[in-house]
Amino acid sequence: MTRHARNCTAGAVYTYHEKKKDAQASGYGTNSQRLGKDSIKNFDCCSLSLQPCRNPVITKDGYLFDKEVILEYIIAKKNEYSKQLKQYEKMKKKEDEEINNKKTSELEKKVESFLKNENNIVSKPLDGFKSEPSTSSISNMANGKEKVLPSFWVPGQTAQVEKSKLQKPDPTIYCPVSGKPLKVKDLVDVKFTAVKDDSKKSIHTQENRYMCAVTHDILSNSIPCAVLRPTGDVVTVECVEKLIKKDMMHPLTSKKLSEKDIIIMQRGGTGYALTNEKLEAKAERPALQA
Repeated sequence: MTRHARNCTAGAVYTYHEKKKDAQASGYGTNSQRLGKDSIKNFDCCSLSLQPCRNPVITKDGYLFDKEVILEYIIAKKNEYSKQLKQYEKMKKKEDEEINNKKTSELEKKVESFLKNENNIVSKPLDGFKSEPSTSSISNMANGKEKVLPSFWVPGQTAQVEKSKLQKPDPTIYCPVSGKPLKVKDLVDVKFTAVKDDSKKSIHTQENRYMCAVTHDILSNSIPCAVLRPTGDVVTVECVEKLIKKDMMHPLTSKKLSEKDIIIMQRGGTGYALTNEKLEAKAERPALQA
């Protein structure tokens, strides 16, 4: 093997290395890239707009949204459903008319056939001693049918496929992140406890913006958080495990809590696979055929 064997193009075999190199240069194949911390949203950002929430709400699955953004999404989906429903009703009406016309034409053909047979009974005398040549044939090419039967090589005579049944549009609105059904009444208002800062900086420009409502620990993507449904306060999961779950009482209002009242927030971006499940992005491109 020579020194420049990998870059040699005089070989008779298209090697794997050459194919991989050509695919990378020509834009074929699949591009995979590991996402870092900067590519994933922060813990207090909307899952749709990826911007800090002004009026945060959370779903029962723990996904945070800006109230204005998620309501616009729901309204857009409802308008889309209304358009699809009108189109479905229009197509359904057209399909019903075609079916009724087909039934009417079939009934008229049966009536014409019946009247024709009835007329033949009295209009034509029968001779019992004279046999007539039979014109019926079991061949599917007889009586001029060879010009009517479908031919797959003639565009006008191809076999007709039955129309597929119309499907009524689904009125259910699904969460854009989890894909589960989403209702406005299931959205819970979230109340972040801001960190007291003497500087006049905006809350969104501060490095440490929010803290736990009970322990006053600084919240970040690396700290698991939970939302208490009755008041919407954000606390750490550590606070939930060590304080709240002992007697299942709300630490701020002293009211009884249930398991459904504790909503675990979906984690933000840390760049570590232990915290984030999907850290790899793929871009599908055309496949390079050897």
